[in-house]
Amino acid sequence: MLCSSWRLPSLLGSQIVQKGFHTSSVNYELSLLSRLRVVDNSEIGKQAMAEGKPPKIFHVYNKTGTGTIGDKVMVAIKGQKKKGIIVGCRQTQKAMVPRFDSNNVVLIDDNGSPLGTRIHVPVPNLLRTILRKKTVAKGADYTKVLAIASRFV
Repeated sequence: MLCSSWRLPSLLGSQIVQKGFHTSSVNYELSLLSRLRVVDNSEIGKQAMAEGKPPKIFHVYNKTGTGTIGDKVMVAIKGQKKKGIIVGCRQTQKAMVPRFDSNNVVLIDDNGSPLGTRIHVPVPNLLRTILRKKTVAKGADYTKVLAIASRFV
């Protein structure tokens, strides 16, 4: 983030008030408090999206702290904590990876099973290789998310 440290003086009555002027570059990565769109048919996701209160990220399970396609996140949705997997990002992507119009998430439970039974949007084909690497033999099984997806791009 770029921040300029110079101050703009402005006159307010008879006293001079210093205002800070900050600029930052455009950031398309999913960071903390980014809003997401739930794209599965889980009950809590449908209710939150119908009320116009989308979930927000408050923890990303990786070293960088910013989320991309295939990352596991913790979201706050309707006053509850739920885990999810990012299946679409607005950020500029590498070659042969599609860029989406919105930031999409599929809600999962603790062992990696999705809360819904269907995903309404196409998911990137790259997600197959990413989730297979993250699936551990005795740990969470993220390939179930791929099983409920009907369309791939």
